Amino acid sequence: MAELWEGLRSWLSFVQRISFSNLVEIIIISILIYEILYWIKNTRAWTLLKGLIVILVFTLFAAIFELQTILWILEKTAAIAATALLVIFQPELRKALEQLGSKNIITNILSFDDGKDDSGFSEKTVNELTRATFEMAKVKTGALMVIERNDTLKEIERTGIEINGLVSSQLLINIFEHNTPLHDGAVVIRGNRVTAATCYLPLSDNMTISKDLGTRHRAAVGISESTDSLTIVVSEETGRVTVAEGGKLTRISDGESLKRILLNSTEISVAPANKFKLWKGRLKNERNTNA
Repeated sequence: MAELWEGLRSWLSFVQRISFSNLVEIIIISILIYEILYWIKNTRAWTLLKGLIVILVFTLFAAIFELQTILWILEKTAAIAATALLVIFQPELRKALEQLGSKNIITNILSFDDGKDDSGFSEKTVNELTRATFEMAKVKTGALMVIERNDTLKEIERTGIEINGLVSSQLLINIFEHNTPLHDGAVVIRGNRVTAATCYLPLSDNMTISKDLGTRHRAAVGISESTDSLTIVVSEETGRVTVAEGGKLTRISDGESLKRILLNSTEISVAPANKFKLWKGRLKNERNTNA
């Protein structure tokens, strides 16, 4: 008991030595670390970070077992690797600095939620997606709809035009209508909102994909290989509906089958009521129904 009391007194004396400036420094450093991690998560740097962790573990392994040759190679290539990373990620770094200069820091840190952050994927959205898909399939209107899940699609959104509208069958049908400005490319859906249209997707290099399938299907497979997204494809030639997930294509025969896949593959939630929250907009990308 005496040791516990001494430990408590020691901790209290340490707390008393923390000045106001120390608290300000802690808050600023915490904000900076959070912003850096948030930026990393929403760019290609997230993949890079995972690769760096693997290298650090390998370096630790080499140090423990005193593998001097490997340590020497790592030491000599570290400076070159750092320079290479700056060159490779120059566009992301430039965009991050531009965003830092253009944002209002105070309003981004403390702001009232306007109730428009429909981060949950609602059952109404599932119904609207299903209705739009098969309405377009009837008249053979080509469509490509990418649904974000855990992996962010921010990089894909930047290739298109911002929409930020609630998911509805009318909106999706109008976007993909022939000869309209937005019909070419893919739409990105996050939660209950269509965030962007005319987005470019990476094409798959999988040679086993049937030659009867066009660019839409190859793009759908491509994005499903690089992210955990789910993509709905409507063929312009046949009106056939297909879902791409995990690098595989699944033929969908009716609306109930599509609903079942959407309900099983996405988390359903009710949009939260208006409330005050810190870090406005941060929860948009948290996909475990809080994205």
